[in-house]
Formats: sequence, C-alpha cells, structure tokens
Amino acid sequence: MPISAIAPKTALIVVDLQNGIVGLPLAHPASDVPARNAELLTEFRRRGLPVVLVNVAGGSPGRDDLGASFPAPTPGWTEPAPELGASPGDRLVTKLSRSAFTHTGLGAWLRKQGVAQAVVTGIATSSGVESTARDGHELGYHVAVATDAVTDTDGTAHDHSIAKIYPRFAETGTVKDILAALAA
Repeated sequence: MPISAIAPKTALIVVDLQNGIVGLPLAHPASDVPARNAELLTEFRRRGLPVVLVNVAGGSPGRDDLGASFPAPTPGWTEPAPELGASPGDRLVTKLSRSAFTHTGLGAWLRKQGVAQAVVTGIATSSGVESTARDGHELGYHVAVATDAVTDTDGTAHDHSIAKIYPRFAETGTVKDILAALAA
C-alpha cells in the first residue's frame, strides 16, 4: 500500500548501512542507497524526529550456519557509512540478528520517545530491513519502507520483498513520497 501519511512522532530506522555492508556486491549502485538515506536523515534530524542507525556486528550467539553469507568483520566494518553523517543525537543500535528489535532494547526506547510510526530503510531488503519492518509491525508501529532507500545483495529477493512481502504489513513509497508526506 502506498504512503498515506507520516505520523507527527515517526522514527527513521536505517538498517545495516555500514562500511562492511555497503562494500558488498549489491543489486543497486552502492552510492544511490546511502545518498537517498542521507536525504531522509537530513529531514528527520531537521524536524527533531528520532533517528536510529542500526549496525550488525555478527550472528546470533550459538549460530554456526552463517558461513560465507556473513563476512568476517574488519576494523571499521560496523561504522555507519560516511554518507549518513552520523550525528550525536542519533541512536546507535548494534544487533546480532536480522531484526533491529531483537535483544536490542529498540522497542522500549521508541516507546519512551512516544514513537507511533517507523520508516525503515537500509540493507538488505529481504533480510535485515524486512525483519525489522515485520517486527516493528508486530510491536504495533505503523511501518513504512522507503523502496528506493533499500537494496539487497540479491536483486530477485529485493524485488520480491518490495512487491509481495512489504504490502502485507507496511506502506511503501519512495523517499520523495515520504518527504512529501512529512511536509503535509
């Protein structure tokens, strides 16, 4: 479903847009997704809305099936992509699973901020972004996904999530659509 409105207290959750991930082979040009996220970040920060930068620092404890799908982190691997211009007012969440809500305290922090809606962006469309959006919905947040501010290592998986999965639990639209709804 398309973007209908952005609530007055909406958080932007940017998933895994970090040095070690943006360097992977992606379905969309690596510079496009951080640049579109930067547009959203600028507006959310300008409006004083909560910004959450999520990074992944490994797999869940006890998981040994990640294999080659999760590269060995190198120094700076978990740092937010420089294009995001991380700000002292941003909330940094480090996760060890796909969802930014799993064992991170993010849900409690958002409730404390009075957040009713979450705009979710980042990498990977079919993994971290999708899991975070699903969990946000399950926790009662009105979820929106910026479809041109997400990408995946697998183009087919990206397209499937956008077309078939997200419409089940989130509104979807472009960065331009979200910015227009924020301005309305």
